Amino acid sequence: MSNETKRDVFDEVRRVALQDETLLRTANIHVLLKQDEEWHSRYEAALPDDLPVIPELISKYLIMRKRDRGDLVQALDEGTSFLLDGTQWESVQDWFWFSDVKDRVDTFARAWVLGVWRVEETGEIVKLEAEK
Repeated sequence: MSNETKRDVFDEVRRVALQDETLLRTANIHVLLKQDEEWHSRYEAALPDDLPVIPELISKYLIMRKRDRGDLVQALDEGTSFLLDGTQWESVQDWFWFSDVKDRVDTFARAWVLGVWRVEETGEIVKLEAEK
């Protein structure tokens, strides 16, 4: 699994183009990304630059809910009876509902839909495997 972002690919193409004056004079970077198959494939496979960032506890919760085959509405609306790694579920709810509610729900929803996010405390990128 690659954690390369679209910006990483773009920057590498730019670096290569700057080293080759002929290439730099004959094409711009966007054209190279579209015309060169290898660059194009890497760019298409790369992760978005603006991955959602969520706390580690929320990351674990999202993984758990996805594995349980729950849906987004259930994940946002669950009760307070769960224990998650010894942490009361209220801690998860607190993250959602006790400041910046809209931003946090939107961030969680983006992570849910994309199936990839960055963990706030560690910077780790978590990427869920697509369901078959």
